[in-house]
Amino acid sequence: MRRLSTCCFTGRVSKTHRKHSLSQGSGEAMENPSASNANNFHSEKSNGNTNSSSSVATNVLMNHDFSKGLDSWHSNCCDAFIVSAESGDGEGLLAKSDSNYAVITNRKECWQGLEQDITGKVSPGSTYTVSARVGVSGPLQSFVDVLATLKLEYQDSATSYLFIGRTSVSKGQWEKLEGTFSLSTLPDRIIFYLEGPSAGIDLLIDSVVISCPNTSESGGMSTGCFTGDDNIILNPRFEDGLNNWSGRGCKINAHRAGMGFSQITARVQRKLAYEITAIARIFGNNVTSADLRATLWVQTPDLREQYIGIANLQATDKDWVQLQGKFLLNASPSRVVIYLEGPPPGTDILLNSLVVKHADKVPPSPPPDFENVAYGVNILTNGNLHDGTNGWFPLGSCTLSVGTGSPHILPPMARDSLGPQEPLSGRYILVTNRTQTWMGPAQMITDNLKLYLTYQVSAWVRIGSTTSGPQNVNVALSVDNQWVNGGQVELNDDRWHEIGGSFRIEKQPNKVMVYVQGPAPGVDLMVGGFQIFPVDRQARFRHLRRQTDKIRKRDVVLKFSGADSSSLLGTFVKVKQTQNSFPFGSCVSRTNIDNEDFVDFFAKNFNWAVFGNELKWYWTEPQQGNFNYRDADELLNLCVSHNIETRGHCIFWEVESTVQSWIRALNKNDMITAVQNRLTGLLTRYKGKFKHYDVNNEMLHGSFYQDHLGKDIRANMFKTANQLDSSAILFVNDYHVEDGCDTRSSPEKYIQHILDLQEQGAPVGGIGIQGHIDSPVGPIVCSALDKLGILGLPIWFTELDVSSINEHIRADDLEVMLREAFAHPAVDGVMLWGFWELFMSRDHAQLVNAEGDINEAGKRYLDLKDEWLSRAHGHVDEQGQFEFRGFQGTYEVQVVTALKKVSKTFVVNEGESPVVISINL
Repeated sequence: MRRLSTCCFTGRVSKTHRKHSLSQGSGEAMENPSASNANNFHSEKSNGNTNSSSSVATNVLMNHDFSKGLDSWHSNCCDAFIVSAESGDGEGLLAKSDSNYAVITNRKECWQGLEQDITGKVSPGSTYTVSARVGVSGPLQSFVDVLATLKLEYQDSATSYLFIGRTSVSKGQWEKLEGTFSLSTLPDRIIFYLEGPSAGIDLLIDSVVISCPNTSESGGMSTGCFTGDDNIILNPRFEDGLNNWSGRGCKINAHRAGMGFSQITARVQRKLAYEITAIARIFGNNVTSADLRATLWVQTPDLREQYIGIANLQATDKDWVQLQGKFLLNASPSRVVIYLEGPPPGTDILLNSLVVKHADKVPPSPPPDFENVAYGVNILTNGNLHDGTNGWFPLGSCTLSVGTGSPHILPPMARDSLGPQEPLSGRYILVTNRTQTWMGPAQMITDNLKLYLTYQVSAWVRIGSTTSGPQNVNVALSVDNQWVNGGQVELNDDRWHEIGGSFRIEKQPNKVMVYVQGPAPGVDLMVGGFQIFPVDRQARFRHLRRQTDKIRKRDVVLKFSGADSSSLLGTFVKVKQTQNSFPFGSCVSRTNIDNEDFVDFFAKNFNWAVFGNELKWYWTEPQQGNFNYRDADELLNLCVSHNIETRGHCIFWEVESTVQSWIRALNKNDMITAVQNRLTGLLTRYKGKFKHYDVNNEMLHGSFYQDHLGKDIRANMFKTANQLDSSAILFVNDYHVEDGCDTRSSPEKYIQHILDLQEQGAPVGGIGIQGHIDSPVGPIVCSALDKLGILGLPIWFTELDVSSINEHIRADDLEVMLREAFAHPAVDGVMLWGFWELFMSRDHAQLVNAEGDINEAGKRYLDLKDEWLSRAHGHVDEQGQFEFRGFQGTYEVQVVTALKKVSKTFVVNEGESPVVISINL
């Protein structure tokens, strides 16, 4: 048996203000000279686990069963030793046991016991379960209490104690002590300990488990609990000072709470997803709040460098916060550094602990329950205003009244969703005395909403006379005080205008209010025919299937020759489409091609590609004259090897925050030269290799080059690009064009923007709609496409992604967008903005999870791709023909005669009249 002695602070300490020996020194193990207080203890335990439902792998505590003696444990102002399972009591005073247990003796106060520092090993907001087997020994006549307690130390406030649980114990018996705890915020230090019996009574501890469930009861989602048992970070809680840590451009020190900035580890494996959990805060320089980021720096064997943003949040100087994120490496790294960054210079980062471990796989989300949904029914109370303003209230000090004279017909986008309906009442809410832009009619709708349903918003809106120019009107929702956009429109006159939008709520809210806002103070607002209703997506899909048949299919006549028609009569024909000619593409990045699983999915399921960053100016020339085309070259070579066409994204980017600092520092003449050099260098190098170019990205949302070089620069970019590579179609490209939530990029504004460019001689050849959309509604998307279609230019969805925490809803959203695009005659292609988890710009948007599992959204995409491949079989008729209707694309036909089986390929191109394919047998 071994004994560990620790010294106690001098002076008497009361129960209400206790001091514990917090020394991290291990001391020297000594043989125990006496254990007389434990000689009557009878062991009844069968194993070292105190809770069968909590495995050692999830235990917050280190050395929970004392198999490593007293390692990680500290006796508080008393002595402790271990009774070994193998040897029992060397002096014959203790009963032999099946496993080790600790004896805490020489206790002078009831609060003295055994403790372990668990700082950095628990997460705020998570509930932890404590289970221990405890006993007592010594001069006692009846039961005594044993308690589990947390000591919570704060740097700038008093130490506090949190009671966890207690149990009554008699001499000679093991008892189970159980309890739970949860911390809303994290203190500077957390000490767990067992205490309780009066002075002179020995405390015996068999083993202790502190566990946190890995999944919640509601849906199997991760709770954020972590233990660090499989942590790949060395010295994660700084027990060994700063060993394995180094500063990244700064100094670091190890303090009681732990502090650090970077660590190098080579223990990550390629194609495995890792999750990071860091407990941190900021301090100093009069900064109370700052952005805090976890970043990975990776160097590959060929000396490529990559910075991967893992997680970020707003940190404060008051509370410890938990920073969480995930990452995956496609290639085998030669060096990996993880570090924290973000706060302004002079502000310290305090790092309490850092855990990096293999990420648990999130179980698939269950499909939401949509039974008994009243699709198309307005959830607003008194939406037709038959009962005055009942159900409505003014937001702010404005005045509501009811007027008559609004349109009696449904707005077009709502009519496309709802079909034939009764005429509207013609009544509208008149809002007067508006002194703030946010003032308008409001209604509480909390109890009328259902989670995961997509709701369409529709109304007629009008404003009173104004001299303040164009006015925005917005349907907004306050969801637990968070703003959600339900639709937006810009009004330039006093006519009635349609406003349309959509929203969805995926977490149970406490309070949801809808209101209409937007015009300048003093401008009267009128709202009529206001409706919010759940959308029946399946009904829309049935309509789109019919449209798709008209737009994307063609009658095909296979005319066979080379033999007598009489001998061909009845010959069996089997037709199979091998590829649809409609472009379905995806964004890819250079790091992706090091993952053969990614490349396999990409090459099998897409026929177009666009590069995420590798062709952008800030990537190809980060510093003036320092060029990097290597990444783009390698991506282009991959696409060529798999017969995948490519879009060039993008030559310029008009949003100032995306422009390199060296360009922003140039004077006008030098900037004109730099722009010309960019055009010449890029388009000469890749002449004929990119089918499209996005010439100047997001001109509706940025104006850097126009502001610095004049209005003509945009058209000149198009003209020069066309001169350098006339084979490429030149696109405009922007976002929020299709969803009705951004007046800057409404279809009307986009049309005018394109017409202005064309009037200046810009050879605009295509319209790019990015498609970063939330809760899409088909008729709203289709309305935008119809409007843009009048220009007669090909429309592409260039960066499509949808996002939902529920992969079934994500699949539905993706189906909405793909079916709308495929069924519309003006759309010539769809590019997804990625498909693989951790390599997309938005969370919860992936089709394939990080380690290669295809989720419901991915399965839906593959199902649609399969649906849009035609198959037919039958027999040759008397005219020596076989007829079918099929999608445009490449086909293989097999003809089986009595003597042989013949296979031929043919292509069905776009067209309205039947296509005749002659096949000579």
